[in-house]
Amino acid sequence: MRPDLLQRLPEGQRRLLRPADDDPGAPMLARLTDLRDFGDDWLFERKLDGIRMLASLRDGRVELWSRTGQRLNATYPEVAEALAAQPCPDFVVDGEVVALHRGRTDFALLQQRSGLTAPAAVRASGVAVTYYVFDLLRVGGIDTTRLPQRLRKTLLRDVLDFRAPLRFTPHRNHGGQQLLDQACGRGWEGLIAKRASAPYTHGRSPNWLKLKCEAGQELVVGGFTEPSGSRVGFGALLLGYHQGGRLRYAGKVGTGYDTATLRSLRARLDAIEVDRPPFGEPVRERGAHWVRPELVAQVGFTEWTRDGRLRHPRYLGLREDKAAADVVRETPRGR
Repeated sequence: MRPDLLQRLPEGQRRLLRPADDDPGAPMLARLTDLRDFGDDWLFERKLDGIRMLASLRDGRVELWSRTGQRLNATYPEVAEALAAQPCPDFVVDGEVVALHRGRTDFALLQQRSGLTAPAAVRASGVAVTYYVFDLLRVGGIDTTRLPQRLRKTLLRDVLDFRAPLRFTPHRNHGGQQLLDQACGRGWEGLIAKRASAPYTHGRSPNWLKLKCEAGQELVVGGFTEPSGSRVGFGALLLGYHQGGRLRYAGKVGTGYDTATLRSLRARLDAIEVDRPPFGEPVRERGAHWVRPELVAQVGFTEWTRDGRLRHPRYLGLREDKAAADVVRETPRGR
């Protein structure tokens, strides 16, 4: 990194800089949208199907943490080592950890690394990860979040040395339905549209929008059914989302599991089983067991039915990085 990186900015942009706090705060989050017509003040990145992760280097120490504040150094030691070796001695960046399979992000594959903290278990997983970095929150003790999005990405290129497993997240300067169609044709999850002139703010923002190729979101696990036939573990997970102060039932998902997942998930479910359903409405499923609404599942599906149920859902994995209390039904918005 050039030592005069920030000093060479125009005066108007330098006025936006300020000393950085020790705590960078919560990450910026995108809103789901059905908007497809964008002006010139937007840039477009690939929507990555992984684990959101903030990373910092300060006083020779690297810290990796999820959007819920969970420490991830032991789970992704190769990322921590790559960041510790950076020539810039002080920074905070934002990005996403992914596992790639044939050029596509594979959340199910990444699940084999999630939650592992023992070095031997991490090595034995055989799953290589990549940390796609897309934003710069601090450099050299200076808070850069009030700088425009496009400028932060320009600075990011100069701050980090992007060698495996680190990768800069590229973007396009123009996008819309045609770019989304291309992304979907490549098997991507979708696009993230970011307002190029906007600052980095904490929490969900209309300046970051997600355009999805397929319906899908996080849902809270509120129960499960017993397996039938030769199946082991359980039959289906009973899912819901928070609305109006209660857990609304969204349906059940019985596909997307392998045998190992069925067995390991059943053990976790048994440990949090309760006598009463957590849902705020009747759920009529035969042989249902109820659990404390603590686990969050990532689920793909084709659409919502008129009565608020999932159509053709499939289980993709658990989201250890997201709090159950924050799960609501995502609805597309405009700008």
